[in-house]
Amino acid sequence: MPIFQLTGEIIFPDPAFAEPNGLLAVGGDLSAERLLCAYSQGIFPWYSAGNPILWWFTSPRLIIDPQRLKISSRLQRYFRNSQMQLTINKDFGGVIKACSAIPRKEEDGTWITPEMIKAYQLLHRLGYAHSVECWNGEDLAGGLYGVALGKVFFGESMFSRVTNSSKFALIHLVQFLRAHDYQLIDCQMTTPHLVSLGALEIDGKEFRHRLKQLISAIKPDTNWNDDKNQ
Repeated sequence: MPIFQLTGEIIFPDPAFAEPNGLLAVGGDLSAERLLCAYSQGIFPWYSAGNPILWWFTSPRLIIDPQRLKISSRLQRYFRNSQMQLTINKDFGGVIKACSAIPRKEEDGTWITPEMIKAYQLLHRLGYAHSVECWNGEDLAGGLYGVALGKVFFGESMFSRVTNSSKFALIHLVQFLRAHDYQLIDCQMTTPHLVSLGALEIDGKEFRHRLKQLISAIKPDTNWNDDKNQ
């Protein structure tokens, strides 16, 4: 299938035209309008610094159902007994920059480029991008960030400087999403780490069907400002 070249118009090709590896389109920009248009269709940017922006729709798709996720008793015990503090949206900039600095296996450099950091910080200010922080005293020990639309949270990246800190951040996220009736976490890429935490793969068509049901309008969710654990 052809790789679509994006223009200045805020529009994407049908995700059904994505290559087997998930690549759908190239070009465009990282404006808030384009990013929100992409996420509403399950499309996300992923590319290396110095290269054109690449847009992906992967199938099968790794997801987590926050309403059904079962956390192991061992991890729950670690979570309850931990002295770490968990917050939401306290240090979005610190989280995304920490994610960009974590070395990834089989990757040179980072895919979280300076222009991506700038773009997602704008989404955060607009109320669409959110972070979960795990603190060891005053030190940022781990965390994650992503984009929320409708009843879906699109996970982007996570990092851990202390054992289990990113897992604690995910547990805190799931608890928050459950309390606010979110129905889906999009994990994008399949990784053994996420599968071990209960993520599962679904077909791309099923994923798109769920998105249409769960994203009725693109608007920020103010519930994220009401986290009681900060």
